[in-house]
Amino acid sequence: MHSLPVFLRLQGRAVILTGEGEAADAKRRLLERAGARIVGEGEEAAFAIVADGDEATVQRLQARGIWVNATDRPDLCDFTLPAIVDRDPVLIAIGTGGASAGLAKALRQRLEALLPARLGALATALRDARAAIRKRWPDAAARRRGIDAGLAAGGPIDPLSDLAADAVPDWLAGSGDADADRLEKIRLLSADPDDLTLRAARLLGEADRVYHAPGVPAAILDRARADAARIAASAPPARLESGLSLWLEMAP
Repeated sequence: MHSLPVFLRLQGRAVILTGEGEAADAKRRLLERAGARIVGEGEEAAFAIVADGDEATVQRLQARGIWVNATDRPDLCDFTLPAIVDRDPVLIAIGTGGASAGLAKALRQRLEALLPARLGALATALRDARAAIRKRWPDAAARRRGIDAGLAAGGPIDPLSDLAADAVPDWLAGSGDADADRLEKIRLLSADPDDLTLRAARLLGEADRVYHAPGVPAAILDRARADAARIAASAPPARLESGLSLWLEMAP
C-alpha cells in the first residue's frame, strides 16, 4: 500500500487551515463536520491543510514537525484526504493517493447509491447488542463466525438490506449458526488477485487460517482476513482445526 488508511479523532483538536477560496471553504466544512478546532498557521497543531497548495507554506509547517495536506499537490502531502461515504457511525474512505480526485468521487457516488441510508443504524444496533452477542456466542471464534454468517449476502442482517437494523433481535433469537469447523480447498488459476472467484474471495475474507503451497503469491495471501494465520505447507493439513481453514495451491 502506498499509504496506511486511518481515521483521526479530531473533536476539539486544533488543525491549521491556510488559503482562501472554494478549496479552503470545502476543507473548512469537512474539518467542522469532524469537530476540529480550526486555527491559523502561527498556532500549535499536529495537522495542517494548505488549501492553496503553496509550497513555501508547506515547507514552513513541515519544518515544525506538522503533518501537511496540500491541495492538488500530492507530491508535497504527508497525508491525503479521501472521498467519504458517511453513514454515521459507518465511514467509508476512498483514496487514490492523489492520483485522481475525480476517480475517488466517482467511486463515492457509486457506493452512495449502493449502500442503504440506514447502514449506520445497523452499526448502532450491533453495538448496542454486544452483550447479547457475547452471551449467544461466548467463544470468540464462534462469535466471529456467527456474525459473519448473519452479515453475509442474503443473511438475516445483510448490510445491504434496509431492514437489517430492525432484524438484529430476530437474528440473535434465531436457531441458525455458522457452518461447522471445516477445510475448504481452493485451486488458483492465476497469480492475479483480481482473478479470484467470488467464492474464493469470500472464503479468504472469512478464514481463520490459510494453509498454502509453495508458489502461492503474497498478493493472493494479502486478500485473506488480516488476523488469519498464514501457514506455508506442502500439503493440506491432516487434522481438522476449529473454524474455517483454507488450502491454497496453484493450478498446474
